Amino acid sequence: MTTVPTVAAPRISPRRAAITVAAGLLPVGVLVGGLWAWLAPPIHGVVALTRDGQRLRDYLGGEADHFFVAAFLMLGLLNVVAAVAAVLAWQWRSHRGPVMITGLCAGVVAAAAVAVGIGVLLAHLRYGTVNFAAAPVSHEHPVFYVTEAPPAFFGSSALQMACTLLLPAATAALVYAVPAAATARDDLGGYPVVDPYTG
Repeated sequence: MTTVPTVAAPRISPRRAAITVAAGLLPVGVLVGGLWAWLAPPIHGVVALTRDGQRLRDYLGGEADHFFVAAFLMLGLLNVVAAVAAVLAWQWRSHRGPVMITGLCAGVVAAAAVAVGIGVLLAHLRYGTVNFAAAPVSHEHPVFYVTEAPPAFFGSSALQMACTLLLPAATAALVYAVPAAATARDDLGGYPVVDPYTG
C-alpha cells in the first residue's frame, strides 16, 4: 500500500502567496534595470552638415549594432530572472498550482516593466538625450559627435514593446510547467493532498 505524503497546511491563502511572489519580483526589476543601464553599451554617432546645408546622422563603425545588443541584453536578463523565479516559486510546495503560476507571470511582467523603466531612465541620465536637430554644426564645424543612450526594446512599435515584456512571463510559465508535467500526482505534491487511489 502506497502512503500519501503529508504536506502541512499553508499559513497564508493561495491568493496572498501569489501576490507575495508578484510583489517580491518588483525589487528584482529595479536591480535588473540598474544592472542593464550599467552594462548596456552606448551608441556613438555623428551629425554632419553637408555643403548644401542638410544635416546627416550616422553611427560610427559597428555602433548601430548596439541597438540590438542593448535590447537583447535586457531580454536576456529578464529571461534569467523569469527562470530563477519559476524554480523558486515551485519550491513553495504548499502553494503549487494555477494561482501561483498566475501570480508568477504577473510578477514577471511587472518586474520587466519596472526594469525597462528604471533602465531607460538611468541610461538617459547617464548619457543624456540627443537632440539631433539642435546639434551645433556649422560650415566652420561641420561634424559633431554624439553619444546616445541604448534602447531597451527592439523597436518602437507597441507590439515589439509588449513582446519584450511578455516573453519573460512565457519563459517563467514554461520553466514552471516542466516540473509540473513531470509530477505524477494531481495535487503536484502540494496542498491539499489528494490520494490518487480515492480521488
